[in-house]
Amino acid sequence: MEKTWRWFGRKDKITLDMLRQIGVEGIVTALHDIPNGEIWPLEKIIELKDYIESYGLRWSVVESLPVSEAIKYAGPERDQLIENYKVSLANLGKAGVTTVCYNFMPVLDWARTDIFHRLADGTYTLYFDKVKFAYFDCFILERADAYKDYDSEILKQAEELALTISEEEKNELIDTIIVKTQGFVNGNITEEDRHPVALFKKLLQLYDGIDRDMLRENLVYFLSSIMPTCEQYQVKMCIHPDDPPFQLLGLPRIITSASDIEWMLKAVDNPLNGLTFCAGSLSAGLQNDVPEMAKRFASRTHFVHLRYTGATPDGNFMEVSHLNKRLIEVIRAFEFTNPTLPMRVDHGRLMLGDEDKGYNAGYSFHGRMLGLAQVEGMMAVIDDEKNNLKQ
Repeated sequence: MEKTWRWFGRKDKITLDMLRQIGVEGIVTALHDIPNGEIWPLEKIIELKDYIESYGLRWSVVESLPVSEAIKYAGPERDQLIENYKVSLANLGKAGVTTVCYNFMPVLDWARTDIFHRLADGTYTLYFDKVKFAYFDCFILERADAYKDYDSEILKQAEELALTISEEEKNELIDTIIVKTQGFVNGNITEEDRHPVALFKKLLQLYDGIDRDMLRENLVYFLSSIMPTCEQYQVKMCIHPDDPPFQLLGLPRIITSASDIEWMLKAVDNPLNGLTFCAGSLSAGLQNDVPEMAKRFASRTHFVHLRYTGATPDGNFMEVSHLNKRLIEVIRAFEFTNPTLPMRVDHGRLMLGDEDKGYNAGYSFHGRMLGLAQVEGMMAVIDDEKNNLKQ
């Protein structure tokens, strides 16, 4: 697979020169300065593409061309936003950037409660603590009927946490869930917003009355609308699974399992309607046999995120080492069936000073570089397997 790296543009502290030195071949990026819903101008796309190519790299994948919330909840401006999206897709196609990763998750692109979870070796990883999340939901958001989404033991521990949590810890939890994991992704909330909880509540209210079936209908409407443009320019759309792959905050989640993915691919049965296979997101759900899913959906996968998650029956999960026996099975599935796919090492530990650099949550340099080296080693083993089979 092509070795790619998520890069956040010229303001990224990790430079393209650094990336080509560690063996990166392709860049995964976006026009991060264009507000959600606005058209990506062709000249800006070409300018960024030329800049990437000046370093001997290529712009392999757009991650992401954000789907505006009003498209997801079917607001009155939906059709105009879809028209804008189609123009952006056409401009990307004209520039030769033809793989687009996106998601259809309401409000939250991804959720963690701790971005500095310390491990025994002194490095840090990302962590989701269900008790902390229940506390956030019930005691900070004070969402109506939130208590119905948690079992009695989780609620008991959340109530105990409410009695002991400090104001500093509370603010850190708010910053992690609402800002640090979201602000650089979809632009709904940024570091500059002074009242993130109030703004977050307003975003949740947009989905009042929107259930799973309705969100599914809205995804099909969106995909059916853009497919003619995708066909004209051969742009591959690859949806990212929900992260984590279960319901949060009363919001519907519709890409959580093999059956969900099967439904999505059949609902708009076009080869250009495909999947970003994120092994980390899918492995956070105990319902998912991730290596088997990789084999099943390899032919409709256009982009791969390689990481793995250790999930426990109590609902907690943690990002674990890329050097993982189940991840090598995922890699094997794609190397044998779809070996030209772009893949990127997704997330990485904070290590060797990464924690002081102000990197976006999950996107360290040394941690991802270690992950890339581990994945390269696994890919080399699989390449040897393939060569032996040919002899």
